[in-house]
Amino acid sequence: MMNIRRGKKEDLPRVLELIKELAAFERAPDAVTVTVEDMERDGFGPNPLYGFFVAEDESGIGGLALYYYRYSTWKGKRMYLEDIVVTESYRGKGIGTRLFDRIIRQGIDDQCTGMMWQVLDWNEQAIGFYKGKYGAELDGEWINCSISREEMVNHLT
Repeated sequence: MMNIRRGKKEDLPRVLELIKELAAFERAPDAVTVTVEDMERDGFGPNPLYGFFVAEDESGIGGLALYYYRYSTWKGKRMYLEDIVVTESYRGKGIGTRLFDRIIRQGIDDQCTGMMWQVLDWNEQAIGFYKGKYGAELDGEWINCSISREEMVNHLT
């Protein structure tokens, strides 16, 4: 039986492994540059930037849900689910549902006006899960944008 609990600093090495597993699944295995030290600094300092829950049994951690908050000028405080991942050998056992439900509970407890996340357009299993189980709305209108730190620095120099 998997126990869902709040993540701890000592979980971070395994958490990073799960993040890399997700990146490989999402066809971007070399995109993860964050380190355990970065995650420790950013998640366990005086002003944590994120929180997370893990799914754990006697064999160890088999799932992760990592979240943070964002502020919408239209909606107010929103929870953002950055990653939810269940390692392959644990899939199909309801662990993803339990992690997702725990994140929802956290958002409700923290007075969020809703929750947001992304899903790749080719991940039909995840899309079906979000739409079928939770009635999620998928918005194909907005385009994700980002720039790297290097691009930020180059722009200002």
